[in-house]
Amino acid sequence: MKPVIALVGRPNVGKSTLFNRLTKSRDAIVADYAGLTRDRHYGEGRVSGREFIVIDTGGFEPDCSSGIFQEMAKQTRQAVAEADAVIFVVDLRAGLSGQDHDIAQYLRGANKRVLLAVNKAEGMSESPLVSEFYELGMGEPIPVSSAHGQGIRSLLDMALEGFFDEEDEEDEVDDENRPIRLAVAGRPNVGKSTLINTWLGEERLVAFDMPGTTRDAISVPFERNGQRYELIDTAGLRRKGKVFEAIEKFSVVKTLQAISDANVVLLLIDATQGVTDQDAHIAGYILESGRAVVVAINKWDAVDTYQREMLQRSIETRLAFLRFAPILNISAKRRQGLGPLWAALGDAWRSATCKMPTPVLTRLLHEAVEFQQPKRAGTSRPKLRYAHQGGQNPPVIVIHGNALEHVTEAYKRFLESRFREHFKLSGTPLRIEMKLSANPFDQS
Repeated sequence: MKPVIALVGRPNVGKSTLFNRLTKSRDAIVADYAGLTRDRHYGEGRVSGREFIVIDTGGFEPDCSSGIFQEMAKQTRQAVAEADAVIFVVDLRAGLSGQDHDIAQYLRGANKRVLLAVNKAEGMSESPLVSEFYELGMGEPIPVSSAHGQGIRSLLDMALEGFFDEEDEEDEVDDENRPIRLAVAGRPNVGKSTLINTWLGEERLVAFDMPGTTRDAISVPFERNGQRYELIDTAGLRRKGKVFEAIEKFSVVKTLQAISDANVVLLLIDATQGVTDQDAHIAGYILESGRAVVVAINKWDAVDTYQREMLQRSIETRLAFLRFAPILNISAKRRQGLGPLWAALGDAWRSATCKMPTPVLTRLLHEAVEFQQPKRAGTSRPKLRYAHQGGQNPPVIVIHGNALEHVTEAYKRFLESRFREHFKLSGTPLRIEMKLSANPFDQS
């Protein structure tokens, strides 16, 4: 088992910067802005062959009893409970605060190994200001600089001490056994975090009745019926004109990256709001990225018959380009429709990674041409000779022949429908590429 290290501290002391340093990534959003991180954020680190898990947490206010900060405190308490060691991060330049004392008091009762990291100590490791933090009663303060990497290796060695007495065998992860990366995307406040919490059976993510609660793309491991998943809760995407804070602009980038890196995307739509222009923009980006997609209409239990009819019409008009995607009605809060949703997600993944043998594709191509030939272009007609698979997730079919530049988009859609029908593709875009045969007499 990999040891788990939780990073705890008040807002804006550099926990996310330390997280990125330990994981050698840029997975956590970092900015000079208090209260940026809100959920637990997991990442994997490795040093000298030793692997460990790091949990980044939001600014901790142990005594807060209301609002979003209460939910953030709940996430931090859960991270401490899961951790084998806790790194308590304080800010040398800001000095000791009453909130640091409150956090220290909580950690003393948590019965965990705690290391006190005095951050932002670049050039000040010998400063008498460091000794001020002995007052917390958490042991010797360790001066570090997350931004510059000073003192991080010593801090990590102390945190991992005793966990690697015996050499652990490294397990090679086969590509076929890798978890399916499932991103949940949509506008703010449609219920993305609530849905993931329902799947997990715990309040793993902050779900709060306020748009924009999730700001980072949060990844959570999950297993269902023997299949491993990596659930990715993304920040809600607003229209560009509505994105005022620089932090939200970072969140948009993280969400678009999460969609691009995912294998399957679940597009969540609020039944009470209908399909908006922004929903269509998000769907368009998913399609451009080539990701498999399933559309779920959340809060279905909260709309009447008339609203459902209007919703159906808006789906047919605004999401017409996603005709290949299954559309399901669910209620994340009431756990309704989740079984069929998982079945649709599984079908989308299988379709996206479907293997298409070259003989079968070529036979289907010839049958399609025999049924309906491509339109003439002048005196010649495009000749489609053979086809083979050129990629997966999304599936790509490459067709070879002559004069293929004259094949119309309508005929490509006709071919796509024939291939989809045979391979029973659902929830994944299918790309068809035309490749001209080289002319051996061409001297250019």
